[in-house]
Order: sequence, then structure tokens, then C-alpha cells
Amino acid sequence: MSTATIDPVSHHTDNTDTGDTVTSSKRPRMGSLRKTALAAGVLYLITFISIPTLFLYSDVKDPNYLIGSGPVTPVLVGGLLEVIVALAGLGTAVALYPVLKRQNQGVALGFVGTRTLEGAGIIAGVVALLTVVSLRQAGAGAAGLVAAKALTSMYGWAFLLSQSLMPALNALLLGSLLYRSRLVPRALPMLGLIGAPLLLVSVIGTLFGVFSSTSAPALLLAIPIAVWEFSLGVYLLVKGFKPSAITSSVPQPPDDPQPSRFPDD
Repeated sequence: MSTATIDPVSHHTDNTDTGDTVTSSKRPRMGSLRKTALAAGVLYLITFISIPTLFLYSDVKDPNYLIGSGPVTPVLVGGLLEVIVALAGLGTAVALYPVLKRQNQGVALGFVGTRTLEGAGIIAGVVALLTVVSLRQAGAGAAGLVAAKALTSMYGWAFLLSQSLMPALNALLLGSLLYRSRLVPRALPMLGLIGAPLLLVSVIGTLFGVFSSTSAPALLLAIPIAVWEFSLGVYLLVKGFKPSAITSSVPQPPDDPQPSRFPDD
């Protein structure tokens, strides 16, 4: 019977009888949970790329945009950024769902649903502003000012319901799941659970005309949710999930799915 010796450092296996040397290279593999956390973290951070639209949309929201002569490129770029945000937002829910459903499948599915509504509202708002651009390129002129005003108002309402109301609901659903599961430090979901009612106050105040969506009170009430989402994205990207009861039941891929075998002669 042949004898085999394994060098623990080089992972070389010598079959002394045959003189053959077989190399088994083991490389550490990233676990499925770490990949999930990494993907969700990256997607959360991508959702912040639409911040420049505050400036890119300044011209198209001007009542005289149709009869102006400025470039349309900023609106097109802003629309592209918001579409990316819509898709990234949905991606965060899809990425986290396989883990979150182990805590509460109904709430996790609700999070996917609110993220879907958020993305749909964002894209509806983008369509409204791109239609204004189309009116300008078609030479609508002063005759299209009423339509342009209606479309920009539509964008404002779509923004309120998709990018203000939905994030508050997202925080309530996701925050409760993360708080109970202890997948991240509890301070993070607590920030989301505190920020959600504040953002709801901002939405209601804007809805009933107490203040505008760009006023100081509205912006201040939205800060905790923004900090919550950004902090969560950074934590998931850098640290991943903490060990918890639900992660222990998630199957992990083996380090070496096809180990080398050396049967005895």
C-alpha cells in the first residue's frame, strides 16, 4: 500500500510509491452571508448618488424653462442618476430578503414591497421631468407652460411619496427586523426607528402645506433617516452581519467544494 505525505504549508501531496506530486490549492472563500452584506452595503451607498439632482433639476423646475435656451443635459443626467437609485433601492431589499425572512418572512416581504413602490415612484417622477424636456425640444414654447407646470408638480408629489414617505416605511420595517435579529449593532436600527416618525411628520407637514419639501424643517426632519441608511450601508460594506441566531441557520458554502482525494492502492 502506498503512503502519502502532505506538506501543511505548501499543500503538496507526495505519493512516495509513484513519485507523482499532486498540488491541492486551497483558497479562502467568501461566505454567502458576507457576500449578501457586501452587496447590500454597496447598493445602499449607491442610493446616495442622486444628491446632485438638487442642482441638476434647478433649471427644469423654472416656470420659464420651456422658453429658455439652456442645455437639457443636466436633466438627462439627473434622470439617469434617479433611475440608478430606484434600481439600487430595490436591490437592497432583494439582497437582504434571504436573510431577513428568517426573522420574519412577512415583514421582510413588506420591505421588498415598499422598496418596489419607492422605485416605481422615482421612475414616474423622472418620466414627468423628461416629458418637460420633450416639450421644450418640440418647440412647445409659451403654449406648453401650463403642461410643464403640471408635470413639474407631478414630480414634486412623486418625490414626496416615493423618496420621503417610502423611506420612512422602509426604516420601520427593516429597522424592526435588524433590531430583533441583532444582525447589526442595535444603535443602527434604533436610529432608523427614531427617524421614521420624524420623516412622517415632514411628509404630513408638506402634504398639508405647513412647509415646503425643501424648507429647513423638512430637511432637518429627514436627516436621521439619511444618516441611518448611509451608516447601515457603510457597516454592511465594512463589517458585514454580526453572528446571530438566524445567521447560524443560513447554509454556508464549504471552503473547498471539491477536495482532492487520494485513494490507497
